[in-house]
Amino acid sequence: MVLPLLKLGTLALKTLSKPIASRLKAEAGKHPKFRNYIISMAQANHRITTQMQRRIYGHATDVEIRPLNEEKAVQAAVDLLGEVFIFTVAVAALAFEVQRSSRSEARKEELRRQEMEAMRQRDEELAREVELLKSKLQEIEQLAQKRGLAGVFNFRHAHTDESKPAIS
Repeated sequence: MVLPLLKLGTLALKTLSKPIASRLKAEAGKHPKFRNYIISMAQANHRITTQMQRRIYGHATDVEIRPLNEEKAVQAAVDLLGEVFIFTVAVAALAFEVQRSSRSEARKEELRRQEMEAMRQRDEELAREVELLKSKLQEIEQLAQKRGLAGVFNFRHAHTDESKPAIS
């Protein structure tokens, strides 16, 4: 019951992050200081991507890269900002899911370990009980031999030589 609700909550969080990212994009270009910052960020991103594309396609890399105009820079920056926000939310949801899954596995492993320990203790108890019964049987046989009842309590011979019928 909990697992489907967690998955549904993660999906809802991802879905809700898209309108939040849109709102963030709309508001990002309005604040003057932040606008200057994102314009410089967009220009740096434009230079880096253009240089990478030129290197990939084998074009000249020493050519001057013309900067974006202000509105294109703002639009590119807020788009990048929105994508980074959505990506961050998705990574956070994924990290939460992995952490939850690892905790669940750790609990299962601890239960298995406890079950194995209980089985080991039970095995040791049974081994001690078998040893106690062997010693008691040995005592009974010794008492029987002392009293001359060795033929009556001849357990060892009956178990070791099953092909011969026991003589009473």
